[in-house]
Amino acid sequence: MIVVSDTSPIINLAIIGSLDLLPQIFGKIIIPGNVFDEIAVQGADMPGADVIRKAKWVEVRHFQDEEFFLALRHLVDPGEAEAIVIALEIEADLLLIDERIGRRLAKDYDLPILGLLGVLRIAKQKGYIDAVKPLMDKLIKDAGFRISQDLYHEVLEAEREL
Repeated sequence: MIVVSDTSPIINLAIIGSLDLLPQIFGKIIIPGNVFDEIAVQGADMPGADVIRKAKWVEVRHFQDEEFFLALRHLVDPGEAEAIVIALEIEADLLLIDERIGRRLAKDYDLPILGLLGVLRIAKQKGYIDAVKPLMDKLIKDAGFRISQDLYHEVLEAEREL
């Protein structure tokens, strides 16, 4: 399975101490150069920076289509734009992305997407975590991750944690 990730899933999982879920679930993750830079260079003192710099399960890729990247860059941040371009160029099976505009844009190009809450649900289904609720609560409290009340309850209901 070819998986490309934007910054948000990586940083937020690192903040809550659950970055190891990505290689457990997906094996290798491809990240764009801008995402690597945002996490490991600009965010050098942030959670996950050292892990991403050293991880054998992370492959850094660069896009080919500069014009497409620049067109998307007017709509989303560089990491999201590059993640979408790379996912399309390499025909990724999945794009990990959380931001609403980036998700809509990826859907416009028929990219299969999954957000951080989807990652947590898969982790539970595969037995890597016992429950999603404690991790969602940590995301909200420690990472400032925004989850609407409706989505929060929808996930808990789907995972039978209500």
